[in-house]
Amino acid sequence: MYRFLLTPRWLGCLALTLVAAALMVFLGNWQLDRYRGRTAINERIDAGATMSPAPLRDAMPAPTGGPGSAGPAPADRLTWTRATATGRYDPANVVLVRGRTVDNTVGFEVLTPLVLADGTAVLVDRGWIPPAPGAGATAQPQVPAAPTGEVTVAGRVVASESGAGAVDRRDGKLETRRIGVSRLARELPYPIHGGYLLLDQQTPAADPAFQTVPIGHTNNWQNFGYVVQWWLFAGMSLVGYGWVARREARRAAGLDKPRPPIDRAAEPAPSASV
Repeated sequence: MYRFLLTPRWLGCLALTLVAAALMVFLGNWQLDRYRGRTAINERIDAGATMSPAPLRDAMPAPTGGPGSAGPAPADRLTWTRATATGRYDPANVVLVRGRTVDNTVGFEVLTPLVLADGTAVLVDRGWIPPAPGAGATAQPQVPAAPTGEVTVAGRVVASESGAGAVDRRDGKLETRRIGVSRLARELPYPIHGGYLLLDQQTPAADPAFQTVPIGHTNNWQNFGYVVQWWLFAGMSLVGYGWVARREARRAAGLDKPRPPIDRAAEPAPSASV
């Protein structure tokens, strides 16, 4: 009954089905890797809420280049963990990151380089502030002055953002849309670490004008849903091939004969009830 499966036409259909199923399994495995990676990020975010901060040198390798260069990026396993550093803020090179939203309000995140004892620096995201009152969302805000003297900070280790664009200097401050550490390093007079710190503690205390930048968890369950979806599609493609092949075999064997059309006009009319 199934010798027709060895014909070129059906062999071609089988090959296409197997290739499609294999591709869907591959896409499911890829989404599974993304699910595991995002789950690990969420676990580090949760663990960072209670962990003691490690020294900065344990979280991010120190830069080894000259001024205007950035060091290696922090290892994935260390992002969103907590680190601490001590140095002096450089108020001459404040970075405003525009277009950042907190509580449905568009404003700025403020990054200030913390210059360490060895002459390198790490960018510290001191928090979020709204734009200047009565102005547009791109109007520069009044940035609270950074503390003078020695400052100790603790915060989350964050990797450089992708898609870094232009960096402009306006009214004495650097402005950008994305926190691209390597791109920002070119505007600074010292080597900087390859990631930055999202501040959560500071001595002396941070200015209350800053709002804490919220840390959002990744949507790992969306990736898990894609895993199930692609693997179901792979199984359905194989089941569909088998169903079509079985239907063709029964038709060739005469087991599935077409039914004659029903002549509804020849049927007796129902008797009217009295």
